[in-house]
Amino acid sequence: MLPNPGTKTVSPVTIYHNPRCSKSRATLALLRERGIEPHVIEYLQTPPDETELRRILALLGLRPQQLLRTVDAKAAGIDVDLDDDALIAAMVAHPKVIERPIVIAGGAARIGRPPESVLEIL
Repeated sequence: MLPNPGTKTVSPVTIYHNPRCSKSRATLALLRERGIEPHVIEYLQTPPDETELRRILALLGLRPQQLLRTVDAKAAGIDVDLDDDALIAAMVAHPKVIERPIVIAGGAARIGRPPESVLEIL
């Protein structure tokens, strides 16, 4: 995507965003305050597939259980002690259980909890 003249520079930053989440909104605002207009993926509307979720986990350096919102997973009937493959499948089927927001930039990713943690990769 090319930047429009006279507007903020478009950067190769992506945020997996839930507009109903205060931390996600704060992280998006933090990026924009720094002149970064990220590619916004509302992951409840457009959830990552298995391949993308595995890529995100690798960039984060986390196992699936570490990216799982435990309370939401239990509410969805997901056994939080499943093996990695089963948890990834459950997360793809129920994206609400994925921790948020996730920011990807420069071949790395961070969870925006707290929002300022994403600054490490910008």
